[in-house]
Amino acid sequence: MEKKNTAVVTVVGNDTVGIIARVSAVLSEHEANILDISQTVLSGMFNMIMIVDISLSAFAQLSDSLVALGNEMGLQIRIQRSEIFDAMHRI
Repeated sequence: MEKKNTAVVTVVGNDTVGIIARVSAVLSEHEANILDISQTVLSGMFNMIMIVDISLSAFAQLSDSLVALGNEMGLQIRIQRSEIFDAMHRI
């Protein structure tokens, strides 16, 4: 899978029921496929990172939908193209 076809989704906030399901539903609606996922809950704080295939997705609309979901659920949800994420986190 080429990096240009993938993105990194991060979710941070208070743990509540249904976070993974709702984020996954938005991704599915935009034809983004989850390639890898890691999540943890520490002292009631939920943290998740996903690698998603966005080759069939309209990135701007997907990003807007994830931000709207985050606002609705009181979470910080962010999506970045993988190549940008990698460049920002290179040591």
